[in-house]
Amino acid sequence: MENYQPKETGDGEMGTGDWRLGTGRDEAGKRAEERITPHSTLISQHSQSSIPKTELLLYLVPIIGFFPSLWTLYRRQGSREQLAVSRLSITLALTWLLGYLLLVTGAATSDFFTLRLFILNSFLTSGYFLVSVWLIFRLIHNKSGRLPGFTTFAERVVGKYLS
Repeated sequence: MENYQPKETGDGEMGTGDWRLGTGRDEAGKRAEERITPHSTLISQHSQSSIPKTELLLYLVPIIGFFPSLWTLYRRQGSREQLAVSRLSITLALTWLLGYLLLVTGAATSDFFTLRLFILNSFLTSGYFLVSVWLIFRLIHNKSGRLPGFTTFAERVVGKYLS
C-alpha cells in the first residue's frame, strides 16, 4: 500500500499543501516519488480550463444564449473563440427572430398561405434549435464551432457593430 505523507518544512511545521507520494515503486522496481497537487489546486486548474467551454456551450443555447453572448460582445472581453461563438450565436438568434416575425406577420395577414407560412415557421424554428444543438455537440467533441457561410457573415456584420 502506498503511503501519502505531507512534506515537512525545515522549521517543524507542516507544508502548505505540497504532498509527496511516499513509498511507491515504478515498473523497474525503483523508488518513485511523484508530486501530488492538493485538491484545491486540482479544482482551480479544472475550473479554469472548463469555464470557457461551459461559456461557449451557454452561448449556443437557443434563445437563452443570446443574452450572455450580447453581454460578452458588449464588454469586449474574452478569448477570440468566445467572441466568435458569441457573434455566431447573436447572428443565429437575430436571423431566427427576423424570420419568425416575418412569417408570423405573413400568416396573420394572408388568408390563402396561412397554414403554409405556419409550417414554414415551424421548420425555421426547428432548424434554429437543431443547428444550435449540433454546434453544442461539436464543441463538446472539441471540434470547430463554425458554420461555413454564417460565421463569416457574423464576423463581418455583428463584428462591425459590436466588437
